[in-house]
Amino acid sequence: MWHWILLLGAIVLEVCGTTCMKLSEGFTKSLPSILIFVFYAGSFTAMTVVVKVIDISVAYAVWSGLGTLLIAVIGMLWFKEPATVLRMAFIALIIAGCVGLNLSGARP
Repeated sequence: MWHWILLLGAIVLEVCGTTCMKLSEGFTKSLPSILIFVFYAGSFTAMTVVVKVIDISVAYAVWSGLGTLLIAVIGMLWFKEPATVLRMAFIALIIAGCVGLNLSGARP
């Protein structure tokens, strides 16, 4: 169970790093620019530990899928990006893909 919690931590760190990319305004703001590297280093470190226990195909799919989902939501809510029906449908497909991978017999 700890590995799934660590995977969630890796996802949150990756999402924070990606959000800092937007906030850095092309590396013109110091703190968000530095935080990009701090958050990504933490995310990659956590993922390195996670893939010792969870199949890399599942871990990476969940990491990238949920990361994409969270960034899309942050983009729509915080950065006022459009929340179209088509965008929502594709977000649902991301979730379905992550669930499908986990139900496909992946081992912990």
